[in-house]
Amino acid sequence: MQTTRDFSHYVRQVGPGLVHIDLAVEGVNCAGCMAKIERGLSALPDVTLARVNLTDRRVALEWMEGRLDPSRFIDRLAELGYKAYPFEKASAENAEVEQTRFLLRCLGAAAFATMNVMMLSIPVWSGNVSDMLPEQRDFFHWLSALIALPAAAYAGQPFFRSAFRALKAGGVNMDVPISIGVILALGMSVVETINHAEHAYFDAAIMLLTFLLVGRYLDQNMRRRTRAVAANLAALKAETATKFVHGDEVSAVPVAAIAPGDIVLLKPGERSAVDGTVIEGESQLDQSLITGETLHVTAAPGSPVYAGSLNISGSLRVRVSAASEATLLAEITRLLDNALQARSRYMRLADRASRLYAPVVHVTALLTVLGWVLFGASWHDAIVTGVAVLIITCPCALGLAIPTVQTVAAGALFKCGVLLNAGDAIERLAEVDHIIFDKTGTLTLSELEVTNAAEIPADVFTLAGRLALSSHHPVAAAVAQAAGAKSPLVGAVEEPGQGVRGEIGGVEVRLGKPSFCGAEQQARNAANDDPEASIATFSRGEEKYLFTVRQGLRPDAKSVVAALHERGIEVEILSGDREAAVTAAAAALGVDAWRADVTPADKIARIETLKRHGFKVMMVGDGMNDAPSLAAAHVSMSPISAAHLSQATADLVFLGKPLAPVVAAIDFSRKARHLMRQNLCLAIGYNVLAVPIAIFGFVTPLIAAAAMSGSSILVMLNALRARTADDGGGDCDRQRAICPEHAP
Repeated sequence: MQTTRDFSHYVRQVGPGLVHIDLAVEGVNCAGCMAKIERGLSALPDVTLARVNLTDRRVALEWMEGRLDPSRFIDRLAELGYKAYPFEKASAENAEVEQTRFLLRCLGAAAFATMNVMMLSIPVWSGNVSDMLPEQRDFFHWLSALIALPAAAYAGQPFFRSAFRALKAGGVNMDVPISIGVILALGMSVVETINHAEHAYFDAAIMLLTFLLVGRYLDQNMRRRTRAVAANLAALKAETATKFVHGDEVSAVPVAAIAPGDIVLLKPGERSAVDGTVIEGESQLDQSLITGETLHVTAAPGSPVYAGSLNISGSLRVRVSAASEATLLAEITRLLDNALQARSRYMRLADRASRLYAPVVHVTALLTVLGWVLFGASWHDAIVTGVAVLIITCPCALGLAIPTVQTVAAGALFKCGVLLNAGDAIERLAEVDHIIFDKTGTLTLSELEVTNAAEIPADVFTLAGRLALSSHHPVAAAVAQAAGAKSPLVGAVEEPGQGVRGEIGGVEVRLGKPSFCGAEQQARNAANDDPEASIATFSRGEEKYLFTVRQGLRPDAKSVVAALHERGIEVEILSGDREAAVTAAAAALGVDAWRADVTPADKIARIETLKRHGFKVMMVGDGMNDAPSLAAAHVSMSPISAAHLSQATADLVFLGKPLAPVVAAIDFSRKARHLMRQNLCLAIGYNVLAVPIAIFGFVTPLIAAAAMSGSSILVMLNALRARTADDGGGDCDRQRAICPEHAP
């Protein structure tokens, strides 16, 4: 009976005629594995994307809908020597935990055997130059074999299994020469012991495995720490929601069953499973991991709620605008996944170098053995030297040089509210020397605010806020929010295009256009004083009050511009807004270069002009009209509130109201680029120095193992410096210094 496999549940639509699946893959340990898998899967017809994420050993696949069965990918991976299955968060995490425990057990066995074998080897080393009897030496060698052989058989499983799968599939990976080196060293030691020779290499073989397992265990732990950033986001996702089904009757339903327009109940202590708007109730929300705001946000009717937000106090009724994979939280998670899967220019260089490793190292080791024999050495000495060459040339350091920096930097940037959307964004961002800002929604906040609230009497403000709750106009919404209004004025009526009117204590009250409230002259005078603002008028009988409403500058915008100037970066504003508004913003921020009333084509033309003059231009914008200029710039960035098209075009996205993540991103990218170059130099320099030394016989297999593992550990430790933008502290702290009102 033939068993069919249906993986359609794991396939999702990502575009017109395009579908996507994530597969968990076992045995992916190096850049060579990544390249082999990607080449093998990309060769399948109609596959448009095959990208391996070494951090969580996951492969992302996209292909033309209806052309391929997902099981074909699993079969192809099996042909390449890798076991794969559809990626599920829980099962993948369990498998990862078990793999970590297995590596720790192997490391424990190898370390225990190493200590005991070394305890037996030291008397042999000293006895070979004194008066130890041959029988005593042989006895110690056989004891060492009794300990080392079973320990190596168990502790070497991670390398032996990987090498066997690669050879079975007709290929090689970096575990093949490691396995060959260990087996040769053990085999030679047994032969030497049988022949009563003075030297055996049980100590070198088992210590080699110990060093290798230390490096692999540290690598595994660092990957898990990097994935913890994404895991924090995943933990915010609620699986169910409390939905109103009939009147006040509620039912707990899966998030997948929630649709836009539904009404859900958000209880105190619960995390929201949906994006939506509060329609009833009042509470405080913790949205720190979603928007970057560390302070609790007041939620009242009309307030937005994002999936992953924690409800602190009161119950809320929320009208759903997006659920499941359409929420802001899901979008942030996808952007973070893209950052971890993406490939930088330096990473592609390291990948190509690692792919050349296997054939080159095998040829080098073989030529070393033959060369030593031709020059009169014994086969024993020649093979020992060849084993040392096999071990010392392992490109673990080269394979780790770039991915470690990229993953650590991506996690550090996320903590500062920045998500990468392109693999080489870090390198391009590090080159920036000219930044163009859009004004509306970028330098300014997307929400409207009442700028003269302090000038309005408290009782008038409260009454105007209650009246504003009866209007759908965004200016009225800003007045209501600023007033903290909770309940609308009873009997209020909205006149479309004019405003809202009502009555209180027998006196008519109005809120709306100046002409609607009989305050045209006052409004004209106010417009002359603040040409950037919108004017809303409130009248109570003969009393007239003006509310000036506008998009305020981001609270730290001026400090950010100053910080960019300190870093030698020129700042320019290009906006489609009217001249008076752009002039005011530029003057407030201290920006000398600005243009108003520009079209998307004007922005692109300006960017191209700067590029021709040798500038590396960064564009920061949020509107759909900014998408072309974002794509034309050397690197680009958008706030999370940006239009979807701008987010998709931008290389980086930042969270929250502060603009300081722009500075943090530049500082982190410059540090990360520096560390990438350092790691490449360390990895390449290690091989340039170590290989000739090993070929000329100055290195034993034991020293080769220590050197190879040491180089990998050195590269990983150096990569951890990417957690801070400089050696004196992280830019997340400096970001709070730039914008102290947003510090926790």
